[in-house]
Amino acid sequence: MHAYFFDNLEGDQRLPHDSGTEVSEEVLRSLGVLHWHIPVDAEGKHEQEVAALGKGRDYKNHDFFTLTKEGLGDEYEAIIKNLFHEHMHEEEEIRYILEGVSFFDFREHSTERWIRCHAGVGDLLVVPPGIYHRFTLDMGNHLKAIRLFKDEPKWKAHNRGHETDANPYRLEYLRGIEVQ
Repeated sequence: MHAYFFDNLEGDQRLPHDSGTEVSEEVLRSLGVLHWHIPVDAEGKHEQEVAALGKGRDYKNHDFFTLTKEGLGDEYEAIIKNLFHEHMHEEEEIRYILEGVSFFDFREHSTERWIRCHAGVGDLLVVPPGIYHRFTLDMGNHLKAIRLFKDEPKWKAHNRGHETDANPYRLEYLRGIEVQ
C-alpha cells in the first residue's frame, strides 16, 4: 500500500491524484487506520491469516464483494460516484483485497486534507468507526475483496453534514484521536 496526500486537482476520481507528499503508516495509525499486507497465495494461507485477524477483533462473519464495470453495467458509474461521497460508519470496517486496486481516502481531521491510500492485492485495511472517508477504484474498474463483520453483514454510510458531525460515533472517534 502506498499512502500520500491527495492532490485535489480536477480529474477522474479513479486517477492516482498523488501530490508527491507521502504519508507514513505512523500517521495513519494516529488516525486509527491500520494496515497489514497478507499476500494472496494459492494454498489459501491468506484466508487463515485474515480469519485469525478478524477473530482477534471479535469478527464473526464475512462476505465477498465484487465491484466491476462489466458486472454492474449501466449502474457502475452511479455506484462508484456514491462510494466517493465523504461519509463515516458507526462500525469498524475491515477490507482485504483479493483482486484489483482501490483507493481509500481518509480525512485528516487536523488539516481537513485527504490522505489517499492506494491499496492492492493482499492489502488489508481496518477503518475505525467515526472517521470521514471515501472509496473508489482505479482505472482498471475491478475489485474483489473480503469484507469482515462483527455480526451479520451490513454497511450503512452516514454522509458528512452537521448531523453526522454530532454523531456519537464521530465524537468518540475525535476523542480517541485526542482532538480538542
